[in-house]
Order: sequence, then structure tokens, then C-alpha cells
Amino acid sequence: MNAASASSSTSLPVSATRSLLLQLAAGAALGLVVLYGVAFAESPLLHNAAHDVRHITVKPCH
Repeated sequence: MNAASASSSTSLPVSATRSLLLQLAAGAALGLVVLYGVAFAESPLLHNAAHDVRHITVKPCH
């Protein structure tokens, strides 16, 4: 194994890095949409389920 092949195996190509960042951003955006969608849902079932999970995980909600 020479130095050129060793250094190329430790870093991602630019397109792969960009793709990974795009996937992470899309996942975070989807998570926030779901979180806020449930938090402000008109359905008492969805809202109460999210509310109960916040209490179980000892996170403040009020």
C-alpha cells in the first residue's frame, strides 16, 4: 500500500460528502416537521401522545 492509496481511503469524495450532508439536513427537516406537526396537532390523541412522551423522558413541556 502506498501513501496515495492510504490517504484516499480515509477521505470521502466531495460528492459523497455533499450527499451525506444533504441527507442529514433532509432528515433533520423532516424530524422538525413531524415534531411540530404533532405538537400543534388538532387531534387530541396525537398531541397527548407527544405530551406523555415528553413527561416520560423528563423533558419540560409547559
